[in-house]
Amino acid sequence: MIFGRKSERFVSEVSVDQLRFVFSQGEEIAAPVSQEKEKQQISYTRQKPEKKQHPVRQELPAHLTREVIDLHPEGSDVGVEIGTPEVTEVLEYKPGKLHIIQYRRHKYKIPDAEGKEKIVTAELPGRGIDKGLAGPGLLSHVITDKYLDHTPLYRQSQQLAREQIYLPRSTLTGWISQCYDLLQPLNTVLEREVTKSNYLQVDESSIRVLTKTKEKKAFKGCMQVYHAVHEHLVWFRYTRTKEQANLIDILKEFKGNLQVDGNVSYDEFKKMNNEKRVYPDITISHCMAHARRKFEQALDNDKERASHVLTEIRKLYEIERIVRESSLNKEAIELFRKEQSAPILNELKEWLEKEYERVLPKSILGKGIAYTLKRWTGLSEYVNNGNLLIDNNLVENAIRPLALGRKNYLFAGSHDGARRAAMFYSFFGTCKVNGIDAFWWLRDVLIRIPDHPINRVHELLPTKNYRFIHREEET
Repeated sequence: MIFGRKSERFVSEVSVDQLRFVFSQGEEIAAPVSQEKEKQQISYTRQKPEKKQHPVRQELPAHLTREVIDLHPEGSDVGVEIGTPEVTEVLEYKPGKLHIIQYRRHKYKIPDAEGKEKIVTAELPGRGIDKGLAGPGLLSHVITDKYLDHTPLYRQSQQLAREQIYLPRSTLTGWISQCYDLLQPLNTVLEREVTKSNYLQVDESSIRVLTKTKEKKAFKGCMQVYHAVHEHLVWFRYTRTKEQANLIDILKEFKGNLQVDGNVSYDEFKKMNNEKRVYPDITISHCMAHARRKFEQALDNDKERASHVLTEIRKLYEIERIVRESSLNKEAIELFRKEQSAPILNELKEWLEKEYERVLPKSILGKGIAYTLKRWTGLSEYVNNGNLLIDNNLVENAIRPLALGRKNYLFAGSHDGARRAAMFYSFFGTCKVNGIDAFWWLRDVLIRIPDHPINRVHELLPTKNYRFIHREEET
């Protein structure tokens, strides 16, 4: 119960009408002579179920290298081969192997424009870290292994030692730090592009950080994540505390819709000053999934009332499913929601206000109703704007790698280490929402960015328009 998987799925009780079958009229049977209970034989017609198909093994990918091994039966040297060989494919694995690239830079005497000879040495290709031991592929592997596959550096060091490559954790940490410095301009561009969006989903989570000021204790920092929904960009930002000033400071210049969970820190954007909003260009909307979670937790406390709310919210999500599958434009979505979702929301609000007077305020259900009514304007904001979503589950998905990583590496070694983690989580989160392979993207960028024009660094962001130059996956 503590460590197992948990689900918030709710299935309402099936009505009697859904279980009702239509039977054909049965033959009347004479009552038995014995005093046993009267029995009636009923016959009906049902559709014969289709024959269950056995699963078919999928073909192995064509791009994988195939090692062909010819097998001949005993005595084949005196026989005659007939037909074509029977082919059986087995998917095999070899541990990842390191290899060395040796660049031999030839020198030439070349005459210049004045006829004087000068010595010219061939230029080295981009390697990510200048004068470094590691190539861009190894750097990309170390970084994606840590922040994408959540393998701490000390485990990576142990894995490399099995290949007789002895690289201490301090060396791997230094590589990541140098890549962070190299990619910092790209991170600045990502921050700028995200904050320019007019629809942001925001969430935050804690991260433990070791500091010299707290001996034998870890500092509890905060990792914020911003998801620009329509631009398909994700940006992580590390702050030392969860104080309100740290959370809203970067959003003071933001204009548009801000979708958040129940964190009261963002209520600052809704305050009034001289009958005018302090932040008139920001509209706050809330997450229906967070409100729903309160009633899912109340099922054991008051099943009847909690089930009613969950059933109504389920209707709202069914409407959103239709919206997604129909590919409607903004105006059509607004009209459809006002016709279908608005009546459900209005009835649900009236029901919640009425039932709140009948339940204990400090019960699980009472707290859930109070939470929902307090944020009702933000929860129903999506009905009036076809660009908004009903919940911020997308940003919840973006922050999940941080939660998984914490279980493996437990903490960041310093505040600088937490900021490095934030940058790489930003890049890999953006890769994920755009369907880009993070390893090949990072390897490609490490080669290109040292010579890339600074005024065109935005071209290296892992968006759907990204074009690879150095990628060996297909070959």
